[in-house]
Amino acid sequence: MTESAITIRAGEWDTLSQWCRPLRELVFINEQGITREEEWDGLDRRALHFVLFADNQAVGTARLLPDGHVGRVAIHPEWRGKGLGQDLLRQVLLEAHHQGHTHLMLSAQLHALSFYEQLGFTAQGEPYTEAGIPHRDMSCALD
Repeated sequence: MTESAITIRAGEWDTLSQWCRPLRELVFINEQGITREEEWDGLDRRALHFVLFADNQAVGTARLLPDGHVGRVAIHPEWRGKGLGQDLLRQVLLEAHHQGHTHLMLSAQLHALSFYEQLGFTAQGEPYTEAGIPHRDMSCALD
């Protein structure tokens, strides 16, 4: 397989929703069965959004809320296992640091704990259920 050309764009919802929305619908609503009401929580207009493009195709997305919460991290199923999620999250961490954040938080699905741990996040508290899926809170101090 040849190397894919990877780019990551950051911006507001009005600019990036055309790519974020279909990815989140595919991963969270269709694949994971999360309700539309839970997915479209009204916070998108306040967040900084990220879209990862591989070969000019939007294949990953994430958002950073003003309070330092990272969320809605999704990679297209056909593009998983290629390190793109780490590329995307490293960009989120870098941008958060540039914005002056010293600490980030997220709610991780249990199957993804090791993914976030590799990026410097630490699990905290007990597991809980959110949108019918087991989660655990995680945090990361930024240097």
